[in-house]
Amino acid sequence: MAEPTAAIPKGSLVLITGLTGYIATHVAQEFLRQGYKVRGTVRDISKASWLTNDLFSAEHAAGNVELIQVPDLGAPNAFDDAIKGVAAIAHVATVSNLDPDPNKVIPQTVSGIVSLLRAAAAEPSVKRVVFTSSAGSAIMPIPGASGHVGRDTWNDAAVQAAWAPPPYDASRGMVTYMASKVEAEKAVWKFIQEEKPSFVTNVVSPFTTLGAMLHPSHARGTAGWVSALWKGDTTFAGLMPSSIYVNVKDVAVLHVAAVLDEDTKEERIQAWATPFNWNDVLAIFRRIDPTHKVVDDFLVPAAISTTADDRVPLKLLKKWAKQDGWKSLEDSIRETLSSSS
Repeated sequence: MAEPTAAIPKGSLVLITGLTGYIATHVAQEFLRQGYKVRGTVRDISKASWLTNDLFSAEHAAGNVELIQVPDLGAPNAFDDAIKGVAAIAHVATVSNLDPDPNKVIPQTVSGIVSLLRAAAAEPSVKRVVFTSSAGSAIMPIPGASGHVGRDTWNDAAVQAAWAPPPYDASRGMVTYMASKVEAEKAVWKFIQEEKPSFVTNVVSPFTTLGAMLHPSHARGTAGWVSALWKGDTTFAGLMPSSIYVNVKDVAVLHVAAVLDEDTKEERIQAWATPFNWNDVLAIFRRIDPTHKVVDDFLVPAAISTTADDRVPLKLLKKWAKQDGWKSLEDSIRETLSSSS
């Protein structure tokens, strides 16, 4: 099979924001594998040295990975220097500390993407932009959720709940995060419609992302929930009894394809594989090691039966990774556990 024609030539420089993050590191690996150079934004270069000293040490030594410090995503002109000379941008960074106070999360997330888009529009070298949204921007991921997600399906309930009056107790952290993604993705499409920039924009919206963690800090996310459950900690499992998984490597390929694929323009790509619950994960644990003591099964929650059009993501996985379908839940769980040991 001939290699597909890319929208930007190999060797071009790609900016990835929030490069220390779980998804972002995989996106960087995939761009490097495809023959591109990576510039990554980090909040603090001294705390991100593991990227250039360890994970991407060979690529850094070869001049293919560089870091630039952007301490405040929401600051005016935050990305002006980072964007200079890049051919494409993957905006993966977000405020993901689950702070329940919407005033400390939503405005910063929205201003961050708008600032980046404005800077990109002023930089002639930028040809493609991909924004990392979330399934939570379209639906409230609760047991029994149903319906079909289209281009204009929004989780407005999360926005309403996030802006409800205080107190902002910790239980509101997840809904505030989802609300920030709703407002940020809406801001992306509003900018594209009103400003009509010269670059092509796509959005990738992952659901619960599992698979190999490339740094111990990544255990703070959903992949870490799996390794915690393996150790008998059920704390996180209760936060999302039912969900839909996607392998982090599939998410990375879709980001890269959203940049490189000439035919993919202004797409809202839902990165959803298939529904699962934590009993499915426990069953995989028992197959991995029948001697390992795992917790008892949970009460079976109602499944999330919400659907999304997967024709575009599956076509892109086939075209850019030569892969038929999504990576399996079992492979995703095995990769997660292997990386956490």
